[in-house]
Amino acid sequence: MSEVLNLAKELILRHSVTPDDAGCQALVAERLARAGFARESLRFGEVDNLWATHGDGGPVLVLLGHTDVVPPGPREAWASDPFVPEVRDGRLYGRGAADMKGSVAAFVIALERFVAAHPHHRGTVALLLTSDEEGDAVDGVRRVAEAFRQRGERIDWCVTGEPSSKATLGDLLRVGRRGTLSATLTVRGVQGHVAYPEKARNPIHLALPALAELTARRWDDGYETFPPTSLQVSNIHAGTGANNVIPGELQVLFNLRYNPHWRAERLEAECEAILRAHGIDYAIHWHRGGEPFFTPDGPLRAAARDVLSAFAGAPPEESTGGGTSDARFIAPLGAQCIEVGPVNASIHKVDEHVDVADLERLPALYLALMERLLG
Repeated sequence: MSEVLNLAKELILRHSVTPDDAGCQALVAERLARAGFARESLRFGEVDNLWATHGDGGPVLVLLGHTDVVPPGPREAWASDPFVPEVRDGRLYGRGAADMKGSVAAFVIALERFVAAHPHHRGTVALLLTSDEEGDAVDGVRRVAEAFRQRGERIDWCVTGEPSSKATLGDLLRVGRRGTLSATLTVRGVQGHVAYPEKARNPIHLALPALAELTARRWDDGYETFPPTSLQVSNIHAGTGANNVIPGELQVLFNLRYNPHWRAERLEAECEAILRAHGIDYAIHWHRGGEPFFTPDGPLRAAARDVLSAFAGAPPEESTGGGTSDARFIAPLGAQCIEVGPVNASIHKVDEHVDVADLERLPALYLALMERLLG
């Protein structure tokens, strides 16, 4: 059994459902200590974060990952226990195999090999792990980034191990992500009998024109490789359950995924201007999930492009698609960020898996990146 496969199995065995790390980071820290890394545990609330470094000064290259996983769902739906790793037909099955305990295991093996081969490498190589990526992402990398900012911690380059490949390992290089902004909108009316609408104020009727304008608006035409900004309503709720009662309140959940044309505060102001223009009585709570980031062409993208071309046999697609990742908290520190990981085919699904052949190639991929940048 290969080193990386063995370590991935050890990590999958730990029931690290967000925000419980379940000992994953202690296992990693112990291995990296033997390789000569300095380790720091940064615990905020119920969330464990591990910061391990080797070397000093700049440039600083960080490998970024998470040890938490989403719940497995009904265990009877899985072909095998989601927390008992199993290899079948050339695939490693288990919750977190692809997202992202496989990448974490590959990070560790690559780091061990790098410092063994280059004990006096230039700059600093580091590993940052959290147990709050799949959850609210409040006390994880977001809080770590705040601590780093306060103490002047420098990060030049960041490689996130999220499963980014499409069909073959290395066929896609993520060079940015959209921002995410969520809203909980409450529209207040006056409850009453449907037969006497003049004695009530229907918040559904009052809100619909404003919602129609919000959803129909073309916010922009895109940015670089980013698609146009999008607003999607995800939930609408009102009423008592009776068909003869005008509700007194309407609640709407919506989310904006936005490109670097915008910052969260500007989008909030634009949305609220539309709501006010329609004269509705409302309250709104905003949650800023993270600003967009984009890494322009430079040493990091060039190194990744060359390495992935060698692994995939062709230059990778360079994309800003997908949802969000913890890199959104590292980029504002001034770091250039990319995402490189295994094939995204089964994450968050029943019978999550990663190809063993891809997993066993991952350490060499990350090692090649480190050698290009710090060797």
